[in-house]
Amino acid sequence: MEYREEDFLNLAGLQHFAFCRRQWALIHIEQQWGENLRTAEGQILHENAHDPFFSEKRADRIISRGMAVFSRELGVNGVCDVVEFHASTHGVTLAGREGKWLPVPVEYKRGRPKENDADSLQLCCQAMCLEEMLLCGPIPKAYLYYGETARRTPVVLDDILREKVKTLLAEMHELYARRYTPRVKPGKGCGACSLRDLCLPKLYRAGSAAEYVRERLEETL
Repeated sequence: MEYREEDFLNLAGLQHFAFCRRQWALIHIEQQWGENLRTAEGQILHENAHDPFFSEKRADRIISRGMAVFSRELGVNGVCDVVEFHASTHGVTLAGREGKWLPVPVEYKRGRPKENDADSLQLCCQAMCLEEMLLCGPIPKAYLYYGETARRTPVVLDDILREKVKTLLAEMHELYARRYTPRVKPGKGCGACSLRDLCLPKLYRAGSAAEYVRERLEETL
């Protein structure tokens, strides 16, 4: 199965979805957004990494910034912060370049490495898009760069991570087609979420609006 271009989802939404399905739906279905210090810092970091006209060669690698990627099989499109092409016999040929080059995505994130795999899933999805676009073999490893530590964290793109990418994206497409926003499920990440005032996790135990209206109508009758 291949998705039509008009049905593509935002690749970056995979990170939101893995972190919190409701957050993803509020942003990508309901088109809501909120800013806080974390989102502002992240935006600055990405602006420094993105430059679609930038490309340079350093020894055995070519560095490209702000590279657009997509996958018809996964039904996503987006932009890679940085894609490094490493000289490799397992790579692909590039126009105007001699030899073969293996694409390696590098995603920039603020803060430190996280306990969950949300960032790794986004990075893996980028690699899967590059594999489909460039018709290259599996990319074994990619990198997450965290602004607070100023270091790269290697991510092994194994079969388990790849299957989780496919599973989550299938669920995202199903929810998006229904235009369904999941209910609140408060967690420890709620306090730092920029959408906290829109999501209103404190109302989790307040019951549904439909139930409230029904009870008031019964009281009136």
